[in-house]
Amino acid sequence: MCGIFALIGNPTGLNDVDYKNIEKHIKHRGPDHTGFIKEQLFSMVHTRLSINGIGNGSQPIVNDDIYLCVNGEIYNHMNLKSNHFFGKYKFATDSDCEVIIPLYRKFGKECVKMLDGIFTFVLFDKRNSTVLVARDRIGINSLYYGEDTFKNVIVSSQAQALLGRVADIKMFPSGTVYQYTFNDVYQPKLDVIDKYYSVDSFYTLPMVTDSDIYTNIKNSLVRSVYKRLMTEVPFGVLLSGGLDSSLVASITAKLTNEKINTFSIGLQGAPDLKYARIVADHIKSNHHEFHFTVEEGIACLNDIVRHLETYDVTTIRASIPMYLLSKKIREKGIKMVLSGEGADEILGGYLYFHQAPNDVEFHRECVKRLNDLPYFDCLRANKSTMAWGIEARVPFLDRDFIETSLCIDPKIKLKDGIEKHVLRNAFTTDNYLPDSILWRQKEQFSDGVGYNWIDSIKSFAEHNCRKKHENMTLEESYYYDIYTSIFGQNNDHFVRRWIPRTQWDGVSYDPSGRAQKTHIDKKE
Repeated sequence: MCGIFALIGNPTGLNDVDYKNIEKHIKHRGPDHTGFIKEQLFSMVHTRLSINGIGNGSQPIVNDDIYLCVNGEIYNHMNLKSNHFFGKYKFATDSDCEVIIPLYRKFGKECVKMLDGIFTFVLFDKRNSTVLVARDRIGINSLYYGEDTFKNVIVSSQAQALLGRVADIKMFPSGTVYQYTFNDVYQPKLDVIDKYYSVDSFYTLPMVTDSDIYTNIKNSLVRSVYKRLMTEVPFGVLLSGGLDSSLVASITAKLTNEKINTFSIGLQGAPDLKYARIVADHIKSNHHEFHFTVEEGIACLNDIVRHLETYDVTTIRASIPMYLLSKKIREKGIKMVLSGEGADEILGGYLYFHQAPNDVEFHRECVKRLNDLPYFDCLRANKSTMAWGIEARVPFLDRDFIETSLCIDPKIKLKDGIEKHVLRNAFTTDNYLPDSILWRQKEQFSDGVGYNWIDSIKSFAEHNCRKKHENMTLEESYYYDIYTSIFGQNNDHFVRRWIPRTQWDGVSYDPSGRAQKTHIDKKE
């Protein structure tokens, strides 16, 4: 992962002070190296976190009169090099991302459809004055954009790098590509963003009920974890003790056939810590358990809002423990982690899904939640870890796993009243996990780190809120005031709020899983 910034249009107004201000807002995403390029029609800033091609992979990459600035990993770069003839093109770096340049030369903007990975990138083709901006299919890596007063287009990994330059900051849509060619018209236009991938197409597909579904879902997840082990640096697995992270850890341990590093965090006596230890013992990992206090969590509220660039309640509640854990992980020299985000959206794993009135509504809610991931769990995983220069990889959000699993019949997903039953059943063989983990009820991360965490942060925010804003709780109002102290009053167009489907009978407004009536309150 890295941080990127690009101005498309006339960059002559950018000076050394501007570059330093830009670097300040994205440097945490890439502490290993900073690169600058300034040309007549564009400028790029790149801060690098070295994961692959460590010795020869700095960016922006310049080759064949093309300039490339990428935040991400291209997992299939070796296959692309093997399967496509790139003529006389010679790779200038060892970066997995450079394959984008010859792919673009051969296929134009269609090249994005061939990339298997997590990415945002800006490419400038100097030969024909064409710029390309793209974001991965699900929106795992963050990207924002807007126009400045000179009608230049500006994009950045962090919205704060656009403050003072862009009046209306927007989130660059997932699964989209922007292309513009400078001809006689000097100013680029923002109305040429094309969608190359959308999960909306899954709304109307027939439900999958075939007998091979358990084998398919298992094989797909194992393949997904395997491709994400592409790294030249020490890595670990975030282990909460819940089903999703435990499966990722167990699969990783089997694939590497060695003692892996696992990491967990919680208040003293937290449910997640107990179950994470059970998993770590089962897979024989080198397990690292960290504790935090309510006071430590509350103390970093301002920092977490600044890094996340949101005031969403559930995202902030869950991000603080992940943020504190990431700091500890980086102190141990780890630069990449695997994480379990995405399974609940794909398979309807949140407890409120038990209240879905019918299978159609259940499935549509899965698609909606998957569409919203760039605003919530992807944002949390990406920014909480990148705050400390750590890359988070998310196997459940692999394209093949999504397309294998999303359209499974809800009756199989929620069989016998057990959320994600199909996933649990798929891994009942080969000793992946003990039954106490494999069949453990869904526990949202912000709950599992200690039931007192949500109660305490909510109480703190409510007691310290200066003003209750319209259509907001006291807790959200408190976070909103922190947010507006950074972004101002009218710069929240890229913020959304995670709320369960309260239209369903018996579903609580509060995003905590403990607020849903199907939650089994286990405090041992």
